Order: sequence, then C-alpha cells, then structure tokens
Amino acid sequence: MTHRNESFILPFRKVAMGDVAHVGGKNASLGEMIQFLEPKGINIPDGFVVTAAAYRFFLKEAGLTAFIKKTLRGLDTRNLSDLARRGSAVRTAIKKAEFPNVLREEIARGYSALEKRYGRGVDVAVRSSATAEDLPGASFAGQHETFLNIQGVAGVSEAIRAAMASLFTNRAISYRVDKGFDHFKVALSVGVQKMVRSDLGVSGVLFTLDTESGFKDVVFMDGAWGLGELVVQGEVTPDEFKVFKGTLKNHRPLIGKQLGTKSRKMIYSKGKGIKRTKIVSTSERERSSFVLSDDEVLQLARWGVAIEEHYTKLHKRWTPMDIEWAKDGKTGELFIVQARPETVHSLRDFSKVREYELTEKKQALLRGAAVGSTIAVGKARVIMDAKDIKQFKKGEVLVTDMTDPDWEPIMKIASAIVTDKGGRTSHAAIVSRELGIPCVVGTERATRAIKTGETLTVDTSGSDGLVFRGALQFRVEEHNVKRIPKTKTKVMMNIATPETAFEKSFLPNAGVGLAREEFIIASSIGIHPMALLGDGKKGADDARLQKRIRERIRGWKNGKEYYVDKLSFGIAMIAAAFYPKPVIVRFSDFKTNEYRTLIGGDLYEPSEENPMIGWRGASRYYHPAFAPAFALEVQALKKVREEMGLTNVIPMIPFCRTPEEGRRVLKTMEKHGLSRKRDKTLKVYVMCEIPSNVVLADAFLDIFDGMSIGSNDLTQLTVGIDRDASELVRGIANEDDPAVRELIAQAIRAARRRGKYIGICGQAPSDIPGFSEFLVKEGIESISLNPDVVVKTIMRIAKSERSKSGRRRNMKT
Repeated sequence: MTHRNESFILPFRKVAMGDVAHVGGKNASLGEMIQFLEPKGINIPDGFVVTAAAYRFFLKEAGLTAFIKKTLRGLDTRNLSDLARRGSAVRTAIKKAEFPNVLREEIARGYSALEKRYGRGVDVAVRSSATAEDLPGASFAGQHETFLNIQGVAGVSEAIRAAMASLFTNRAISYRVDKGFDHFKVALSVGVQKMVRSDLGVSGVLFTLDTESGFKDVVFMDGAWGLGELVVQGEVTPDEFKVFKGTLKNHRPLIGKQLGTKSRKMIYSKGKGIKRTKIVSTSERERSSFVLSDDEVLQLARWGVAIEEHYTKLHKRWTPMDIEWAKDGKTGELFIVQARPETVHSLRDFSKVREYELTEKKQALLRGAAVGSTIAVGKARVIMDAKDIKQFKKGEVLVTDMTDPDWEPIMKIASAIVTDKGGRTSHAAIVSRELGIPCVVGTERATRAIKTGETLTVDTSGSDGLVFRGALQFRVEEHNVKRIPKTKTKVMMNIATPETAFEKSFLPNAGVGLAREEFIIASSIGIHPMALLGDGKKGADDARLQKRIRERIRGWKNGKEYYVDKLSFGIAMIAAAFYPKPVIVRFSDFKTNEYRTLIGGDLYEPSEENPMIGWRGASRYYHPAFAPAFALEVQALKKVREEMGLTNVIPMIPFCRTPEEGRRVLKTMEKHGLSRKRDKTLKVYVMCEIPSNVVLADAFLDIFDGMSIGSNDLTQLTVGIDRDASELVRGIANEDDPAVRELIAQAIRAARRRGKYIGICGQAPSDIPGFSEFLVKEGIESISLNPDVVVKTIMRIAKSERSKSGRRRNMKT
C-alpha cells in the first residue's frame, strides 16, 4: 500500500498530530513526541501503529461491518441488559475473525522491526487509540482495552484484535451515543509499544495543571509500584506529588508530596493468551516508601512542562496535558508512555468563579481526597460489582470500592460518587471531573460505613472530600471576575488551608495578607515539633508515643526532615497559588493549650491560666524550651524562598511585645539562615496586635519592614476582654470600639509616615459593616479578608474610594 493514509502499519516516528484521523489521538501523540521531544531528552518507548485504515479493511474483509450495523440497529443505551447482549455479540465476532493475509504480514514485519531494536521476543504493550479520542469535549478515560506484556507475532495479533473489539464495549457504545459520535465514524487504531519494565519499578500519571481547581502553574503527579493500570483504574491509593512550574527552570519547587497506601501492584505473569499480568500485595517497605525520589519528580515535571509547551505552541492555545509515565526497574530510566490533551479545565471559562459553601455544620461521616469543588445531596446506592449497576437510579450517590469504565453508564446519572480506593487521577476521579459532579475517593471504608437508601451530602468544596449523613443546607454563589472593579486599596486574602489556595487564587486579589502556620502544623503535621526532635525529655521515649510518631512520619528519614518538609509544602502551596504576588506567612502562634493538643504536646507545654496572654508568639522563638522548634520553622521558610524560589513569601512575627524582643527574634532568624543582610529581597513584618505595637510604632518600624494589624487580639488587649470571655462581659465592646479604631488609625499614620507597609488581616473588615470604609479613609495600604467576603468587600471599597475621591475634588473647588 503506497498512499500514506491507506497504510496499514506505520512506525511511531512516521506519524504526528496531523494524523489523528488515521492513527487516533494516543498514537499520533506518541509519534509527535518521538519526533519533536525525544531530541530534547525526553525518553519515549518506540513502536508502531496499526492504523484506522487497517481496522476498516479488517472489518470489511471479514464481513463484520454489516453485522455490527445490524446488531446495533435500534439500540437504546438506557436498556442496560440489551446493551450488554448486543455489545457482547459484536466483540465476540471481532475477536474470532481472522486478519487478512496482507494485514497479518504487515503486523509481523512491524514486530520484527521492534525485535531488531530491542531483542527477540520483545515484550510490548498493545494500546487502543480511537480516531475520535481525546478531542475537546471527549475523554474516553480508559474505555478501550490495553494489553501488557505481550510477546510474539501470534500474541500481538490476538491482542490487536481484542483491542479493536474493545471499541464496542458497553461503556464505549454508550459514551459515543451520549457524545453524538457515529459508531462508524469512530475507528480504532492500535499502538504496539515497547514495554517499560515498570512491573519491576514504578509508574503513574501526571497532569500539567491542578486536576481539581484547574490552576495552571502546577504539575500534579500520582505514582505507585508496578505497572500503571492500577493507578489509572483507581485500585490503589497512590503517592501524590506537586511541582510549581513558575520557578522550575532554576529551582527545585517540589511543593507537596503525600504518601499513599499502595497496598497492591500489578506485575508480569506467565499466563497463557493475552492476559499476562497479575496483582500482588506490596511489601511493608514499599508501602512505607515514596515511589520516586525528589530528583525524579522534578525530572518528570520538567518533561511535563516541555510537553505542554510543545502542544500549546502546536494548537496555538493553552493545552494542559494528561501524561502517563513509567520507571524501568531494570535500568532505572524514566519514560513517558502516553500523553493526551486534558479535556476539562482547558475548555473552562476562568472568569467565572462559582463558590459552594455548607451553611449547616455537622460531624463528617467520611473523609477522602476531594475531586471537584462542589456540593451535592442524594440517596446512597452501594454497589460492589458492575454487574449490579442496573439497580442504580438517576440522582443517587454511587458508593463503591472503585470504578472502571464498565461503570460509566450509571456514573453520568449520579449526583455524586464515593469510593473506598483510588487517588485524584483514578478512573472515578477523571470521569467525575469531566461530568462536573463531586467525588470523594480513597475513603477506605465508604462501602462499610454507608447503607443503601440513606441520604448523604457530599462536599468537595474544601481541602478534603467530606461525606455527611443527611441533607445539609448549602449555598452557591457565582462571580464574574471581569466585572469586579479595581481598587487603589489592595485587597488580599486570609488563607487558612493550603489545599484551598489554588481555587481561591481565581478570586480578585493582591496576594495573601495572612497565612497561618498553625493551620498547617495542626492538619498536616499533628506532632509537637519538640517531640519530633527527640531531645531525651522524660516521657518522650514512651513506646506508644513513638509508635504514633513513626506512623505519622512514614516515608521520611526522621522527624526533623518530616516537620521541615511538611511545613514548607504547606507554605509553598499558598505561595505558588498567588505567585508572584506577596504572601505574608505568620510564624506559629499556638497558645500553650493549643500546642498541648498535638501528639507529644503535653510533655513540652506548661499549663497556663490564661494562655491568650501567656507563652505565645515571639516570646517562644528565642526561649531555650522552644528555640530548636523555631529553628525548624525558619528552615522551612528558607527552603520555600531559596530552594523552591518562592521569594514572594514574607515572614511575619506575631505577638511581639517589645522592640527588644523583635531584635532577639531577628537575630535568631539570622542564625538559622534568614538574613536581610544576605538576602536583599527579604522583608520581615510584625503583627500589630498589642497596644505597645502602636504606642511604640516607630521603634518597631525601626527594625521591621512593615506591620499587619491583628484587630482581634488588639481589641482584646485594648478593652480587656478575652475572645473566650463569658456572656457576662462579651457584649461590652468589639473590634468596632472607638478605642480600637483610634489605635488602628495611629498605626496606619505611623507606617505611612515611615513609608513602610501597613495592612490589616484581622476579622473586622470581613464581619463589621462600614469597617473597610473606615480603613480606606485612614489610608490603609491593604485589607486582607476571608475569601467568602472578598467580592462584596471590593465593591464596598470601590464605592468608598469613589466617594473619597469626590470629596477631595469638592474641597479643591
């Protein structure tokens, strides 16, 4: 066959993205990468393509075209029994048919060429690639079959026929009908690719964006031991990694990693036919270890960015990528084995921001990884086997162990999905994301904790995916960012949890006015830092305590490394979300009673009658009983700024009672590597939350680069009311008290006079009507707000600024 478009077999390196109609998206992409990205150092296993022309020729010569048309005529995909019967008949017919001689001979020649390069009996992956696959609005998400560890011409030919037959799986037939694809305008090409021995190594998936929020500047990666099918299918909870793109060229911005359970892996087996893999349990060492080193994660991230850049240039629009990778256990080499355009967020209008929020509070029944940022209510339907999906009714919450493409006919009518297993790149996650429904994966016990028929609320709007019993009330608010006015006063945000930072970054903002380390320490670390340092304190060697600590720090060499990494990841997630805008990070401000709630905390914290005005903030940092722990905080922040390159982070000292205390803290920071003398880009702010900070504002501004007003603590210490005060005195005063306003006004005037930063990060502007107008009038530089009030406060500030400008014009005239 001489005409290219009629060729039955083509080497990967002879096809590119212009050949999708002939070889399908997957194969076209492999050829594109081998031609244009392999020369840049990206490893891609070679192979050949059985084209769509070969598929059509085979169907025609075997008399299958007419048979398939007749079998599928009048099909109603909602009739699942009829769909299953007809789909099975078509698949059986394709698998039993023999290839025409000319096609059989060309397949043999293609495999022989691979044997010359890789050795006799080379093991290959046989992957399907539909010609309509991975087009905008369509993601087949594993609907067609892949066969691994196939050897010999006979085995390859059998696997190719089986892959072609998978074009007519029940889920694929149903999906095409839903998407409006004609069954015969979609053909199936097959890729035959040299296997990467990840059965002896590791594999996974990476996306060149955040899969939940659509945030563009991060690479999100999953990985597990063995062949990659278990990660894609969601049969294991994989390790997770996040890398920030913005500083990747010159730094090491690994901004997050989470150890997965990885309880099973898929490896080679010596079975007969084309089922030549098996699933086995992983070892304790494998479960307790990350599948990739930091260097390997960064290498894959760089490859992912290079692939995205190539496809963006090719398509002349932003093209985030969904990429499968593998590490060969024999050679230790990393490979890219597939890449396709991401089809959900790439088509999204980012000017529209929709916020979901529960307005009713309740104890969560289950937690897992959140997919999407929505909330849904429905009755549960627990189904453990795909053969029982006929029981499912529209609008129910699907609760199952895991999903695969066989479940798709009911997934599209579910209000939400909850699974025991899987990560954010599992089948359940991918399909839920495309459908726009909330999904909570990796709960570990959903199928045991939930009963069919009970009403559930599924909430993926926060940092974790949460499942509640009952129908909880929630609100939905949509904003068009393009219609929100600009203001002279900078509007920043208070970000509590790193996991929400990407989503919140889409709101109009001038950066982060307050990121609290204690939220990261409490949720991500959970252990008192001194307990992690193992200082030999009496009781610190308690067997039960040490067991709890060992369980927490699995995957890390020691407690110190764990603390620094986890804290730096939390800070970096927030810094990356808003880069290059300023992100003000407050060092830890736990009170002694709060520190005592951490694992091991009771060994290191005294009992104080009033922790609110006790051993907290700056007074801890240089004290011998806490200084080693503060050193870890400094190291974490130094890592974020210097190793990751996120120099937009500005450290802030809380509860600094005297200028002398401020100098001692700065000296301690310098001792551990954060020095403004050495790093001219480094600024250090102080919280203005004690009356002494206002009275001695000039003295504090002599040593700090700016102030951020904490209106909550300032109120308590000005009017003498503890935030936990009893009802007997609580109503006497609040943050709107004239005395508090006067101190705030003085602080603003002092900082403005000195030309230094002055902002506010307290609760008052978020909660008190008219307070933001007061701040604008006084000339504050920035107001940091809780995300839920950002838009409406911006509108008020814009109005206040217009009014202020009008008054000035009138005065001049």
